Amino acid sequence: MNEELTIKEAQNLVDQWVKQYGVRYFSELTNMACLTEEVGELARIMARKYGDQSFKEGESQDPSDEMADILWVLLCLANQTGVDMTEALRKNFDKKTKRDKTRHWNNPKLTKSISETKE
Repeated sequence: MNEELTIKEAQNLVDQWVKQYGVRYFSELTNMACLTEEVGELARIMARKYGDQSFKEGESQDPSDEMADILWVLLCLANQTGVDMTEALRKNFDKKTKRDKTRHWNNPKLTKSISETKE
């Protein structure tokens, strides 16, 4: 699988995989708990890689697998609840653009130069 995937294609592939190999979807509540667990695993890596904690010997330092796990479970939840993630993301872009099109440009915390914020 070396070609690019659309969100819709990824959502369909997850559904096909679950039906072929996973027997059935976990319940929505179980998948929500799994999503929370995967976000925690990503948070652990981020805290060690970019924060003040250090890695334990043999601990994964690559966040990509955890990010993929998060996307996988999110797509499972979307499939289970009938959410078209492509359409949901489009609507989210529209919402954020209408709400925030000037807000971030007017935020002095974001517009300060990097050297100013480190002082």
